[in-house]
Amino acid sequence: MPVHIITGFLGSGKTTLIHSLIEQKPVDEKWAILVNEFGQIGIDQAMFETRDDVVVKGLPGGCLCCQLAFVMQAALVNLLARSQPDRVIIEPSGLGHPAGLVDLLRSEAFQGVVDVRDIVTTLDPRRLDEPRVVAHETFRDQLEIADAIALTMRDQSTAEQLSAAHAFVAERWPPRKWVHEADHGRLPLARLLESGSAQRDGLETPAAHQPLSATPSLEGGFFDFPPAPGTPQCESGASLGYTSIGLRWHPSDCFDLDRLAAYFGELSRDVRIKGVFHTHDGWRQLNRADGTLSVTPSTWRQDSRLELIAPESSSPHMPSAESLKAALADTLKS
Repeated sequence: MPVHIITGFLGSGKTTLIHSLIEQKPVDEKWAILVNEFGQIGIDQAMFETRDDVVVKGLPGGCLCCQLAFVMQAALVNLLARSQPDRVIIEPSGLGHPAGLVDLLRSEAFQGVVDVRDIVTTLDPRRLDEPRVVAHETFRDQLEIADAIALTMRDQSTAEQLSAAHAFVAERWPPRKWVHEADHGRLPLARLLESGSAQRDGLETPAAHQPLSATPSLEGGFFDFPPAPGTPQCESGASLGYTSIGLRWHPSDCFDLDRLAAYFGELSRDVRIKGVFHTHDGWRQLNRADGTLSVTPSTWRQDSRLELIAPESSSPHMPSAESLKAALADTLKS
């Protein structure tokens, strides 16, 4: 069974790219999407439309190759057995190191079961202007292990930034199979269907990403029952140089969309924001990367949820859990 890994740093447009591929999916194929998130609450699964021919499984709360290595193996085995998909797409966390995931997929547990196809890494050209990101070990290794590169955020990048991104990728050796400018996050399906087996080997998994010796619980992440109205559930975490705060509300709690957008606009550009909210304008997805906030309709109805992620170096700009809950309580529609 073909397995496609679409990796890339925080906010580089991985989920948008996968959405574009789903829109082009052959009608006779059933796909399974495995989404890993650094945050504890889990947002990305809520951003996929429910449909019979695409099964989406979320694994929030850490990195697939270390914190969730055991959970990842169990979840994939279960997904293959129960859903029997024709194709699997795995989206690691933006802070996830792909080497450990590739090793897991090539291990005895999946021998003769899956074929790891070309690893696609998304690259936001604007990130090359940020020395802190370029120096990040995971950012560099995500590009080193890539068989192919999708340049995202094309409409938000200057011609100079795009040219610099092409030059940056051209410096990698051996050459990548292809570099595609994914206009508005769209990648032609042929790039997926015509891909070969992944060729990149030899990357060592950094010490920070070594699998945990303890077996984590399979429970948690996506919860069966939402919290009581007006009493949000809060989860926080910290690893790999980043911190996260996640909140989750009862679906009957209704937010003022303008107040939400105004509050998020006050937060530092370093803070990555993803959320799904029941608002007075209906259910909406809010997504902010590099300071740019987008708002789109959502089919999710299970609950409202929010995840904030920021570098630990930006901790003075990251609200505390209590101040975040208080600020968002003021955005609830009275």
